[in-house]
Amino acid sequence: MRIAVIGGGISGLVAAYRLRQQLGESVDIVVLEQSGRLGGVLHTGELAGEPVDLGAEAFVGRRPEVLELMSELGLDDQLVRPAGKRPLIWAQGAAHPLPGRTLMGIPSDAESLRGLVDDATLDRVAAEADRPLHWELGSDIDVQTLVADRFGSQVVERSVDPLLGGVYAGTSASIGVRAALPTLAAALDGGASSLTEAVRAAMPAPSSAPVFGGLRDGYGALLAALTDASAARFVTITAATRIARAPRGWVVDPLGAVDAVVIATPAPVTARLLHYVAPEAAEAAAGIELSSSALVAMSLPRDTALPDNSGILVATGEPLRAKAFTLSSRKWPHLAERDVALVRASFGRLGDEKPLAWSDEDLIAAAVADLTTVTGIPITPLEAVVQRWPGGLPRYAPGHTTRITTLESALAPLDGLAVAGAYLHGVGVPACVASGTAAADRIATSLASRID
Repeated sequence: MRIAVIGGGISGLVAAYRLRQQLGESVDIVVLEQSGRLGGVLHTGELAGEPVDLGAEAFVGRRPEVLELMSELGLDDQLVRPAGKRPLIWAQGAAHPLPGRTLMGIPSDAESLRGLVDDATLDRVAAEADRPLHWELGSDIDVQTLVADRFGSQVVERSVDPLLGGVYAGTSASIGVRAALPTLAAALDGGASSLTEAVRAAMPAPSSAPVFGGLRDGYGALLAALTDASAARFVTITAATRIARAPRGWVVDPLGAVDAVVIATPAPVTARLLHYVAPEAAEAAAGIELSSSALVAMSLPRDTALPDNSGILVATGEPLRAKAFTLSSRKWPHLAERDVALVRASFGRLGDEKPLAWSDEDLIAAAVADLTTVTGIPITPLEAVVQRWPGGLPRYAPGHTTRITTLESALAPLDGLAVAGAYLHGVGVPACVASGTAAADRIATSLASRID
């Protein structure tokens, strides 16, 4: 029996691993990856002679998927936690503490925004509960429209956009409430009388558990362990060009006949592969846009007087090129032990592809100049590495959840075919792990009778 997994990112690798667990050693699992490297947008490079993540560098530790996966793979000793420092927000040419008591920057009260927005905006937030809230059950709008209507543009630009942009590589104008903030949508559906009331209901319960986790040697350690444990055949620099039904299974070009297929590719690629076998699903996937970004990782002299914060998020409309900085040596205790200080600068949002066209030298120069501006100290990199991520993240636009329901419903009757990826039910690594697991479960169930 042969199974094709199309796409060697984290979702595809987890699917291959879970299939091996469930179906045993005799199944031939083949992973097709069009690039020359496994891992997708998870990539551990090297800086100052040691590993550094050049894509995602943390995961939400209050979800179980990554922690459980690490434990299964014998990687418990790789788990690291951040130092607990909070980021700053750069707005109106100054650094401000990140507001507390917010949901992705949406405030639960006015006082949390004091110093970040003007007094008129504070008064508007404080009085928001006195204004009728018009919300249609089951509706979905972009986050900017909702927040600006209730609180004004300053809250959007200085509090919401910096946080959402870090997760989705877009602004709140491009992101739907229901997909990106499901607990908030649920609170609004439940009859909250104001947005501040909905935010208070949607915020997670207080917990002493760390919010985030990471891997001491970077995500490369997880990718290597998954690759080994899956015992799959990996065919890189090879794209799947077509899938078609066969009398007993599927045909995947250029691989040939297979018994089942997991498509773990970005939404536009998935749409092309599904075009003939599931046109309704393909149409749904084709409507999902991708955003691009670039990252500059820098090593600085260890005694560089960086702020004692985890990072600096940049408000919308500021005259800077970078959208955020991660002060890695401040954020992660294990990185603080190194001989250099590490900083990551992020560029690019949905609809703004310009930074990807800049040369490496121009990106590094922009990172240095903007970091000098927001820290107020001279920045002199010892070394810098540039990583571009064209089409790295899907857009969770208004109506996204309906689109995904349509896609999955259209695929439900197709035995032996499953999809996985960041465009389905969350862009974070835990959501991708869950996606790969769900795809493997679907395939294993459909093949159980044949294996018996």
